[in-house]
Amino acid sequence: MNAVIALATRAIALLNRIPESALLLAARIFPAAVFWQSGETKLDEGTWHVSDSAIYLFRHEYNLPLIDPAIAAHAAAFAEHFFPILLVLGLASRFAASALLTMTLVIEVFVYPDAWPTHGVWATCFLFVIARGAGTLSMDHLFSRRFGFFKLAPAAKAD
Repeated sequence: MNAVIALATRAIALLNRIPESALLLAARIFPAAVFWQSGETKLDEGTWHVSDSAIYLFRHEYNLPLIDPAIAAHAAAFAEHFFPILLVLGLASRFAASALLTMTLVIEVFVYPDAWPTHGVWATCFLFVIARGAGTLSMDHLFSRRFGFFKLAPAAKAD
């Protein structure tokens, strides 16, 4: 039994050495890729034009209140490209994560309410970035060191 406890203790100590900046990088990149791919489905192939099929989906399937379907399709296509770029670069990461968290909530409430497990994973990643910042592997960190803004949360530690 003591050997099992010792092995578990060593494993936990090893896992505790995973740098927070690596976790934050993953929390930025992987959901950003999902949103980028979704944004690509809204464009005519090989162009930056929102497709008629995307507008059709916003008009007949997604049922967003208070917004014209064509405007919603264009706004979503823009947001699903712009904010993932910011997240991957680690630039204005809290802002980008907040925007994509808001999109995730809209998608959950109005579009795919049964996809809450997937949306919960995305939300967890975004909340981690919102709470801790982008980490040391980011443009935010470089700007923070150089100019003193985009500071990490007080609870976060530099790796």
